[in-house]
Amino acid sequence: MTDLQHAFDQLKQAQQAQPYPNYQQRLHQLQQLEQAVRKHQQQLCQAVSQDFGHRSGDESIRIEILPTVQGLAYHRKQLKSWMKPERRHVSALFQPATNWIEFQPKGVVGIIVPWNYPIFLALGPLMAAIAAGNRVMLKLSEDTPATNETLCHLLAEVFSVDEVAVFAGDAQQAAEFSALPFDHLLFTGSTAVGRKVMQAAANNLTPVTLELGGKSPAIVTNTASLKVTAERLVFSKCVNAGQTCVAPDYVWADQHITQALTTELTQAFTRLYPDFANNQDYSHICTERQRLRLVKLLQDAEQQGATIISCSEHAWSHYLLESSDAKLPLQLVFNLPDHATLLQEEIFGPILPMRSYQQINQAIQAIQQGERPLALYLFSQDKTLHKQLLQHTHSGGVTLNDCLMQVAQDDLPFGGTGSSGMGSYHGKEGFLTFSHAKAVHRKGWWHPGKLIYPPYNKHWFNKLLNWLLRA
Repeated sequence: MTDLQHAFDQLKQAQQAQPYPNYQQRLHQLQQLEQAVRKHQQQLCQAVSQDFGHRSGDESIRIEILPTVQGLAYHRKQLKSWMKPERRHVSALFQPATNWIEFQPKGVVGIIVPWNYPIFLALGPLMAAIAAGNRVMLKLSEDTPATNETLCHLLAEVFSVDEVAVFAGDAQQAAEFSALPFDHLLFTGSTAVGRKVMQAAANNLTPVTLELGGKSPAIVTNTASLKVTAERLVFSKCVNAGQTCVAPDYVWADQHITQALTTELTQAFTRLYPDFANNQDYSHICTERQRLRLVKLLQDAEQQGATIISCSEHAWSHYLLESSDAKLPLQLVFNLPDHATLLQEEIFGPILPMRSYQQINQAIQAIQQGERPLALYLFSQDKTLHKQLLQHTHSGGVTLNDCLMQVAQDDLPFGGTGSSGMGSYHGKEGFLTFSHAKAVHRKGWWHPGKLIYPPYNKHWFNKLLNWLLRA
């Protein structure tokens, strides 16, 4: 805790000495960070693959490096307009005067990073915090040591120790990190750990942004193109081996198309990942703990009488129990009872429970009654149904006729609701999250506000007051 406290104190002192970095300073930091990411992209990809046991460098470029570089470019482009004070209305009663909002850096921001996207989920919040003018402490995951080392070298090239401090200790350090009196704390991870982070932050009244997960459903109707739908579902469920917080967690499909959709899913998997045993595009399960968790989920499903269809040559046990590596092809799971663990816990792997509905309202009602998901996906050509789903369900974000893509939009906020989180970032929302919107009211030397001062027995003012209240 000594090192954490020392780093926090150093950042706090620097922030107090320079509480409002100007536009040029922030822009320079964003430019330098973007250049460093471009320079070290190959080392970053190699480090992530080392931590995972294997992850394709091409996949890392697409899902981590590219969104990071694009995000930095978008922040640079928009930063000047975001920083401008925002004029606000002044009512006639308070004229002459001026109202505006100053977007002030919150101060020292804490960011806790998960293991599944160790680059993007570190640098995405970091760029938002830097754009807003803050100093930052990063807590990286202990499960990605090679990536952490590379990120530390990269960040040291761009930032001084009193601008960004980086830590990568165990769960005990993460708990101590959460207990620091940050001016804002952003956590990405599980709902269970998110609750602990929020409890720790509450002791300091630290505002929090929680990016959690949950059971993100996909609904497939009989108006969807099944081949296109299947390919998009397979990609979104298998990219990073399903270790994605906004991956579709399970599917509701019209009962008349379930069998056809199943066939299309298996065919799409074969097209996207041919010769699975030797395929280098497919990621491994990151840690032994995660592998054992998936084993337990599948064993529980079999004990509950579920049917499991592997989209590759062998049954799931061959890959998670017999194989020397932890690479699991997509597993489609049917006939699960409602109480099965696969339908209760976030899966975070390439396992896709399939459920059928007779009427679309059955699926919508089930989603309404469950905990609010981080993402919701609908495959349908019916625009009336699009509107119905958007108005009658709650979720962090929605993509219609695809999955994951809401997260990749620079100008859309990313965040959860209810058990899937609180607050948001990405784009302008990230700048606002890490800024304090300071209300400013500037008064002229003459103003009618004196009319409200006592004594209150002014007959003419009472008439004016009654007229204003009626208006």
